[in-house]
Amino acid sequence: MTELLKKHNAISVADLAFPPREGGYAKGHETREQILHAALQLLVDHGYRAMSMRRVAAACGMKLGNLTYHFPTREDLVRALLDAVIASYEVEFSAISQNPDQTPEHHLELYCELVLEDIRTKKTTRVFPELWSLTNHDPFVLDRVHELYARARAPLEAIIAKMRPDLDQSQCAALALFISASMEGMTIFAGYEKPFEPRMPALEAIATRAFIDIIRSIAAEDIPD
Repeated sequence: MTELLKKHNAISVADLAFPPREGGYAKGHETREQILHAALQLLVDHGYRAMSMRRVAAACGMKLGNLTYHFPTREDLVRALLDAVIASYEVEFSAISQNPDQTPEHHLELYCELVLEDIRTKKTTRVFPELWSLTNHDPFVLDRVHELYARARAPLEAIIAKMRPDLDQSQCAALALFISASMEGMTIFAGYEKPFEPRMPALEAIATRAFIDIIRSIAAEDIPD
């Protein structure tokens, strides 16, 4: 168990993160945050199709007109919700890279533990497969999901670049994509209430060791353009 895990007992990610409040009425900011929390809860419990504007308004105890004042369309609401979701991960990723005394390998280990432990939560197991399924038919969701994952991979690419300064940006990006896809694939096997969820600690150890070995040993010519 890493020092970070020992300190916090488990790595977890807050559901949503919001930018610092600047100007405007505090009540307005609080209302927007309340709406986004309600939308996320509907998404987790009932799926994307159930996250209608009317149901979100009802969950907040407000009229539809009050909801559309803050989010005129469902797309506005979804965009803000996914932005708040990925922002919560970016806060944690930033915290991992803050300690300059730790090696890039240790940062990679913490990054992987963060992602794989988060996969075991109800929120992540329910929400992200639902969104990926929707990308097959909804171009708007497809764009938002790819944006979300690109932001999540950015700190991973930076870690890989430090481990392998001889690789170019596209090669680091390919490795980051491989690692991200490998970890996300564990959701259906070892996510919340999935058959192999109790085995996630073993999977974490195997994955982290494998990723470090791959990054250290792969040759630039083994990653085609």
